[in-house]
Formats: sequence, C-alpha cells, structure tokens
Amino acid sequence: MGSTTWNDSRFGPGSYEHASQEDRSAPRASVHIKAVLRASGARGFDTIVRDLSLGGFTATSPSRIEEHNICWITVPDFSPIKGEVVWWEAGIVGIAFASLLDRDVFDAIVLQHRISGTEFEA
Repeated sequence: MGSTTWNDSRFGPGSYEHASQEDRSAPRASVHIKAVLRASGARGFDTIVRDLSLGGFTATSPSRIEEHNICWITVPDFSPIKGEVVWWEAGIVGIAFASLLDRDVFDAIVLQHRISGTEFEA
C-alpha cells in the first residue's frame, strides 16, 4: 500500500486537513511561541510555533514526524491541544487540530504571543 500524500483525496481540496492549513478565510496569526510538541508514543521536545489559526499551526521540528501521527502541543498557561500531522518539510511541521480551536483560546494565545507589529492574515 502506497503512502498518502498531501495531494491524495484525504488531504485534497475540501478535506479538513487541507482547509486547516490552506484556508486563509480564518484568522492566521504570526506568532513566536515557545511550546512543547509531543508525538504519540514519543517524548516531547521544545519547539517554536510560527503561526496559528483556528484549525492548526506550523512549528519547528528538527526530526521528521510522519503524516497522520497524532500529537499534542502544550503552550504555556494552556491545556495541551491535540492535533494530527499533515506535513513535514525542512524542519517545519504542519498540524491540523483534532477540532477547531475555541476562538477565545485562540485570541488569548495570540494576545500573549503575537509577533510585534504583525496583524492577522486573512
């Protein structure tokens, strides 16, 4: 059985995973968040969340994390948030949240961690 890629039907246009990473109609904030990322069955590691939306985020990941792997991101002062790896490339991982992030939680995280001088991207 071949591997599933971003272009396969599961991740193609109209899928949740695709929308969470590509749909710019939801606010996407440029942030710099020191967090801990833990893939299922592995130890957590320090990461930097680079951008955040209601549907997911991108973060640094020096080691490859395979697509479909379940993981949790822990941002200081917030409960761990469950997600699924959508892609990994050149030390950056894209993760779709298991369920959309609550807007109040999103706003609170962004308020604390937005990169100075940036605005939400639409």
